[in-house]
Amino acid sequence: MMMFQMRWRTILSQQCVLLVTCLLINLEAVPIDIDKTKVQGEPHVEGAKIETPDTGLYYDEYLKQVIDVLETDKHFREKLQTADIEEIKSGKLSKELDLVSHHVRTRLDELKRQEVARLRMLIKAKMDSFQDTGIDHQALLKQFEHLNHQNPDTFESKDLDMLIKAATSDLENYDKTRHDEFKKYEMMKEHERREYLKTLNEEKRREEESKYEEMKKKHGNHPKVNHPGSKDQLKEVWEESDGLDPNDFNPKTFFKLHDVNNDGFLDEQELEALFTKELEKVYDPKNEEDDMVEMEEERLRMREHVMNEIDVNKDRLVTLHEFLKATEKKEFLEPDSWETLDQQQVFTEEELKEFETHILQQENELLKKAEDLQQQKEELQRQHDQLQAQKQELQQVVQQMEQRKLQQGSPLSGPAGELKFQPPGEHQVGNGQNHLAGDQPLPPGHIPVQEAAAGSDHVQIHP
Repeated sequence: MMMFQMRWRTILSQQCVLLVTCLLINLEAVPIDIDKTKVQGEPHVEGAKIETPDTGLYYDEYLKQVIDVLETDKHFREKLQTADIEEIKSGKLSKELDLVSHHVRTRLDELKRQEVARLRMLIKAKMDSFQDTGIDHQALLKQFEHLNHQNPDTFESKDLDMLIKAATSDLENYDKTRHDEFKKYEMMKEHERREYLKTLNEEKRREEESKYEEMKKKHGNHPKVNHPGSKDQLKEVWEESDGLDPNDFNPKTFFKLHDVNNDGFLDEQELEALFTKELEKVYDPKNEEDDMVEMEEERLRMREHVMNEIDVNKDRLVTLHEFLKATEKKEFLEPDSWETLDQQQVFTEEELKEFETHILQQENELLKKAEDLQQQKEELQRQHDQLQAQKQELQQVVQQMEQRKLQQGSPLSGPAGELKFQPPGEHQVGNGQNHLAGDQPLPPGHIPVQEAAAGSDHVQIHP
């Protein structure tokens, strides 16, 4: 019964190297590096829960929450018991969503609205970083293929179908993406090493080359690595990690010991855990010559190899039957030697040259952008300087005008812009009377002395 209940979580999540089959089951997990003969008497911890590793998908949390909610519906669980892998992958099982209980649909609706809001927030943050305006969230949501963006409010059968297909596709390509990223990592290391050598003189270059070859030789000087999945490799785990007598090695017992979540399968994570002892023969984080990124690539290669040899139906899970069948093969007893990464060519010179050409193109593009930005900066500085010059010219003109006004006896402006005294040729007229300085009224028929002097040729004064 437990195995059938696990199928739903298995199909969606076991496509990836990082996700364990069980998401909610509360079981006791025994680590493989503990002597099982000593833990059998330990009390079981009630409520113990196995943490689910991140799948690496950007919608990982949404995926797991949907699975959790669906597993609470009795009808859906019953359908899962009879569904096969193809029915789930093809989307046929998605039609059963219409028959789940109301509270489950309500919870799924809520999860979808939260996911849409999260995606919109991510889009806005990205657009804001480019100072973009007028964001069309609906159009941008089309890039996310794990939900139906045309209906952002309710979770329908189409949403479940899209989620299953997107997760299946993304997780199936996960290993290939990891291999591609590792190759780029190795090529970048070599590129940087060669570029660094170009900066050295002849003597220093020879020293660096000698050191590089010495480190390669030191890294390659390690104990023999057993063929992954062979009897020798599994017996070593049985003895050194499980603490059991190698003479008592039993494949069925071994399978049950390392099915840590007790779901009846060895998933990808459980398989990768079996290779730790082999990897420790080659890689030590304390050694300068050992690269831990390469160790994880080696682990991935080992797991893929075992899956290809044992996983008959290619569902990325190893059943007890498949495991026992594999132990009957000749390759299990007499395997070929295993070549580690240091014995293989990760990339060719042609691939490295192509990679360096790509790097050069990127550098040229960045340089061009830097030049454009520098030109923009210089243009802005030129405009700024021009504006500053115009401002200074205007200030000089204003100062000159003020000086002329002072020289001509014109009043200076007050703090509020008012005139401090009356300009020449003007006088206040109030109640029909002219005034002298000091507010003394002039006799009838008289004008100010300044005006009389300025206009003596045109104005006649009467007694």
